Amino acid sequence: MATDLHELLRSLRVWDPENTHLPPFDPATAPAAPLPLFTEWFAAAVAAGQSEPHTMSLATSDESGLPDVRTVMLHGADESGWSFASHAGSRKGRHLAARPYAALGFYWPALGRQVRVRGPVSAAPSEESQGDLHARSTGALAAALTGRQSEVLESLDDLARASESAWERASREPETPVPSWTLYRLRAEEVEFFQGDERRRHVRLRYRREPEGWSRELLWP
Repeated sequence: MATDLHELLRSLRVWDPENTHLPPFDPATAPAAPLPLFTEWFAAAVAAGQSEPHTMSLATSDESGLPDVRTVMLHGADESGWSFASHAGSRKGRHLAARPYAALGFYWPALGRQVRVRGPVSAAPSEESQGDLHARSTGALAAALTGRQSEVLESLDDLARASESAWERASREPETPVPSWTLYRLRAEEVEFFQGDERRRHVRLRYRREPEGWSRELLWP
């Protein structure tokens, strides 16, 4: 029997007031800058057992302005920005070369929280990008060595052969450079924190970078 997608969607419930207890968020207690609050919320997501809290949606646009989105891993966040990595020749890499501006989206359903980040993106120097790669796992290096990200794949057998060879090299030569591997850093111009509420009184706090520092404002849900 075919699945009725619309019926299935209507059967789902989000944040049922009788069974859901989300944490409160008082924006009056929020720090003056977004990074400390992001760090606090990220730690809370980890403590709550949120699966893969370091994954995020990355939205870019191509030369024509058409949008695209995918899930990637956060590599770090500090005063210089939120970091992620990819091959320079991948679709996202080509997008960022043409239009170096992006948006990030984190969703931690265990706490009913979202964080949205927007701003310009720059590529880190090669030595920093390679350092980021070699600080990760053997599997991460093997995936980078497999290369050809976003290119057309003729068969899964081709992938298996390339991957096996890459794993062998990554294990044998853990410092192997991957010139196309690029660490990107998004310098936030705007960061929004969303705290869900069982009665749909969601709290949204937006930070915006100003010449003199960060401004803060509440948004209607």
